Amino acid sequence: MRSSFVAAASCLAIVMTGLAPTAAAQVAVTIYNDDLALVQDKREMDLTGGRQRLEFPGVSGQIRPETVSLSATGVTIVEQNFDFDLLTPAKLMEKAVGSTITIIRVNPATGGETREKAEVLATNNGVVLKIGNRIEVLRDDGLPVRVIFDKVPENLRSKPTLSVTINGDRRGEKEITLNYLTSGLGWKADYVALFDDVTSKLDVQGWITLTNSSGTTYDNAQTTLVAGSPMRADQYRSQQYRPQPQRPQMPQAGTETGDRERLGDFYLYPLAERTTIANMQTKQVSFLDVHGVPAVHGYEFRNYWLGTQEDPVSAKTVYRFSTGSAKGLGDQLPAGILRFYIRDKQGDPQFIGESSIDHTPMGSTLSLSTGDAFDVKVKPVVEKRERLGRDRWRSSMKYTITNASPKAVTVTLQQDGLWGDTRIESESQPSTRPNANMAEWQVQVPANGSAEITAVFNTAY
Repeated sequence: MRSSFVAAASCLAIVMTGLAPTAAAQVAVTIYNDDLALVQDKREMDLTGGRQRLEFPGVSGQIRPETVSLSATGVTIVEQNFDFDLLTPAKLMEKAVGSTITIIRVNPATGGETREKAEVLATNNGVVLKIGNRIEVLRDDGLPVRVIFDKVPENLRSKPTLSVTINGDRRGEKEITLNYLTSGLGWKADYVALFDDVTSKLDVQGWITLTNSSGTTYDNAQTTLVAGSPMRADQYRSQQYRPQPQRPQMPQAGTETGDRERLGDFYLYPLAERTTIANMQTKQVSFLDVHGVPAVHGYEFRNYWLGTQEDPVSAKTVYRFSTGSAKGLGDQLPAGILRFYIRDKQGDPQFIGESSIDHTPMGSTLSLSTGDAFDVKVKPVVEKRERLGRDRWRSSMKYTITNASPKAVTVTLQQDGLWGDTRIESESQPSTRPNANMAEWQVQVPANGSAEITAVFNTAY
């Protein structure tokens, strides 16, 4: 149905009967990270006693009907139906097939109106009408046309509506709570971090971004956000394999407990006041504001196998800080994106990169990269490789690190891929072994200078 055939609301005689009167709902919404929410909808309803149909207009348009539960003393559920066929001009015309409507045309020259009764024959790619003895297609030709319907079909709703047939033990006002799960509501965390390059301190703000595309507005809702994604049956297969990030962003998980409320193994972030979550709206709420957190700015390069890079490769720019209560952010961090800024010479904050974080316990160490360094480069080279036996090799590696910046830097140099029985026969600087497959060196590189690390590996390949 084209837009020019929109039926004016004043022309509609809307008849809806058999509805139990309802008072304003008291809504509580619990929203999870993964496009899932629990809605608890309390309403005072007038029960007639015995068998009765109750209607709940304004439920989520993406309700999962199989999750609906209704609780009230002395009430049992007989049947429930979810009507999601919403009232639109096109739907009105579709439902009118086989019935009679009134067509009003206006003469552009005189302003006079003519009315005709018409039977709607079809609405496939246009509206076909039978007017008297003739068949006519309702055209979109710009001429003033209105369509009048006698009533709204019973199965069309102005709002998504859940109807429940109940048996009640007695007559009177009673509080009824409707619980259901729905898609279309979600939230995510976003962080803004301002790094002071002089003091090596970090200011971090955390924002919750809440979105509602469920098709319904939740007025004055008590809202709680849950940091975590409860397992759902339809997600079981997709969660069997979770690819890991290329570099560790949380080298040490925290062991501290804060005072934030928990729900099972998840953390709760309740909004301080009731709020209206409008349909097709994005809302932001602050939940973290910490200043002066000690942070270390450094560089990191990982060589994934014992091989040569033809050209020098940029090291990663890395910022390392704690979420602990002592000299840290002092909170649990929901998964999200942390965006880094540094002030320029004029004192204005400028964006320098972003990094995603997983759900982070309190007391963790985060090591986040903002991108590739411009001035700090690393070139690994295999200087010599010789065979020692049928299944043993000796590889002599040299790593040249250059620094074009005007201050000295520390580069964490990592050699990955040391699988199996790998031994370091010699090295120019002592390394550490974060795990069995990696050697790591902390390399000091002077301003506008370079440094070299050499190492000889005895490997089984």
